Amino acid sequence: MALIKSISGIRGTIGGHTGDTLNPLDIVKFTTAYATFIGGHKIVVGRDGRISGPMVRDIVCGTLVGMGYEVIDIGLATTPTTELAVRMHQADGGIIITASHNPRQWNALKLLNREGEFLTAADGAQVLAIAEKEDFDYAEVDKLGHIVCDDTMNQRHIQSVLNLKLTDLEAIKKAKFRVCADTINSVGGIILPELFSQLGVQFDILNGTCTGDFAHNPEPLEKNLGGIMEQMRKGGYDLGIVVDPDVDRLAFICEDGTMFGEEYTLVSVADYVLSHTPGNTVSNLSSTRALRDVTEKHGGCYAAAAVGEVNVTTKMKEVGAVIGGEGNGGVIYPESHYGRDALVGIALFLSLLAQKGCKASELRRTYPDYQIAKNRIDLTPDTDVDAILIKVKEMFSNDPEATVNDIDGVKIDFPTKWVHLRKSNTEPIIRVYSEAQTINEADQLGKKLMQVVYDMQ
Repeated sequence: MALIKSISGIRGTIGGHTGDTLNPLDIVKFTTAYATFIGGHKIVVGRDGRISGPMVRDIVCGTLVGMGYEVIDIGLATTPTTELAVRMHQADGGIIITASHNPRQWNALKLLNREGEFLTAADGAQVLAIAEKEDFDYAEVDKLGHIVCDDTMNQRHIQSVLNLKLTDLEAIKKAKFRVCADTINSVGGIILPELFSQLGVQFDILNGTCTGDFAHNPEPLEKNLGGIMEQMRKGGYDLGIVVDPDVDRLAFICEDGTMFGEEYTLVSVADYVLSHTPGNTVSNLSSTRALRDVTEKHGGCYAAAAVGEVNVTTKMKEVGAVIGGEGNGGVIYPESHYGRDALVGIALFLSLLAQKGCKASELRRTYPDYQIAKNRIDLTPDTDVDAILIKVKEMFSNDPEATVNDIDGVKIDFPTKWVHLRKSNTEPIIRVYSEAQTINEADQLGKKLMQVVYDMQ
């Protein structure tokens, strides 16, 4: 059982002892702390399809009413839908009830500011400090808040995607695409069929019933996607589309059943955006170098940010990026909003594919071919992560070919490869990502650092 407090919000497993898990008492405490911090009078609440979602929503909404807030409950909704709802309702903030790619026993409170963007690290620290004090004031009976239900946000989100200048609706409809989508038994099964219909795309949905009982590990990695890959190999589809439970991550599968590559979701969409609106790009330190290569090809500058959506969006604003995101399939397009949005990614990718008039596998071959190995190490209570990071830095401090970056864990850059070791914001693990020109070389580089961790545990 676990409770994680980080830049990504309050996340934990359901059930168990207070203070150790995401249970009713802790949900009340952190919701109250957030409401105390955010001020104002109106907060949007949306949730993904998790089994625990109704329970968490009832506690969150009831607590906000007890704080005197007007609660805009948009029901089952994607993370980007909830982000947009904060702006569209001119709310003071928002709470997204989702644990993103985590398994079914997890849930979380993702906290938004009045712009519909995630709280900064400094703001998040203030919320945690308020929660620890547990010195709260609630509304008197005549000043209790109330709940307003809004079931229009899915369509408003879709319409905002259709209205984007770079959504080439005419080309998409003319292409007569047929896609297969795996929506992992969550909210993607509600909103993606509507998006496809309005884009003029024929579709079949796998795991489309929003039960929250995920059909497989919900992280959209190749090892978890055997079902849709096999379906694609049978033929008859132009593209496979995979989203995570809250639909902010996006992965594509080529028409022949091979992975387009989760890292290349952002690369391809950025290529399309930059071809129409040249400018700068940003991704996090754990993302492929291919985005840098594509950006420079279009005459722009690439910048890297620490892992975490708010870190990426902060850097995007700083450098004036026209497109950015994360190599985990997260596309952030400021023309829509500063948040990862799979619907935006789908519309822009289909526009690119339609304009190119080629197959997905052919498009993939036009990009630099890097291979990323994504490994993980489960933490034990005795793991000293800081000591591990210091040890890794010392290993490469005298290597003339190595450049060390320690703004987020430790990343070691070499001329033709890199490795990044960092503690996860969302799980009790250390992530070890490495990239090289072959998967074996990437994996060997990652395993070298993993052995350092094992030796110190």
